[in-house]
Amino acid sequence: MSNGRALTATRNSGPASTSVVKDFLALIKIGIVNSNLVTTFTGMWLAFQFTSRHFLQELDVILFTMLGAALIIGGSGAMNNFIDQDIDPIMKRTKGRPTVTGRFKPNFVLTIALSFLIVGEILLFAASFAAGMWGLVGIFAYVVLYSMWSKRKHVSNTVVGSISGAIPPVIGFAAVEPTLGPGALALFLIMFAWQPPHFYALAMKRTEEYRAANIPMLPVVKGFKRTKYSMLFWILLLLPLPFLLPELGVGFLILATALNLGWLILAFKGFTTKDDMKWANKMFIYSLNHMTILFVSIIIFALFS
Repeated sequence: MSNGRALTATRNSGPASTSVVKDFLALIKIGIVNSNLVTTFTGMWLAFQFTSRHFLQELDVILFTMLGAALIIGGSGAMNNFIDQDIDPIMKRTKGRPTVTGRFKPNFVLTIALSFLIVGEILLFAASFAAGMWGLVGIFAYVVLYSMWSKRKHVSNTVVGSISGAIPPVIGFAAVEPTLGPGALALFLIMFAWQPPHFYALAMKRTEEYRAANIPMLPVVKGFKRTKYSMLFWILLLLPLPFLLPELGVGFLILATALNLGWLILAFKGFTTKDDMKWANKMFIYSLNHMTILFVSIIIFALFS
């Protein structure tokens, strides 16, 4: 549940010119919603393939799961905006959020957040009891463990936040196969390991903003060199995880390994780079492409496995 973009006003007009629709999409962090829906669908699709069930016969499950997941992710994003009203004005990346500009009042934001969370959970429980329960786990991990607790207090906040980001594929899998299985665990671990180097790259780019907001991100507390070692560690941890999905075949394992090795090589280059910001930006962009290609390939290879 990460990777939202703050809205900025145009050159010749103030924040009030930003459309209500765009402000609303920023409030629910539509970028995070979209990326997490990809992993949710991947988990559901994998479960369909592993259980030899046909998705056309369970379109209601797909609808309940995808809409429910979208609502709890969007609701959690809105809740995060509500919680971070005091620090968002400090950071360039977040100072254009509607909770900062005043477009949406706090009570409205809280109402939207709670409504999305409640309706989303009802839909997930309609898909399966397990999907609803995992949805609650994801909400608790993002809103309480990350937003309310670790984000402002602990340098491990990124790792804690990775728990919630790894839950969506589990929700999707559980909607089809409530008992889960090795496939659900593999997706969880892949997403969990992918997130720290992704967000550390972003944190390096925004180090001074996080410092001004008194957020103990790893680059702020430990410096860039320590952050680079941590990114390297998580990418190394990611390397063997695709092999937890042998059912997808050799082609998938080769592609996933190539993606991971490419990221690993780029991570090593960080120790010799003369421009940390340029390198961090490359790491961030690579991580986005890595996740997109990996999860789309899982869907494709699962279809033919």
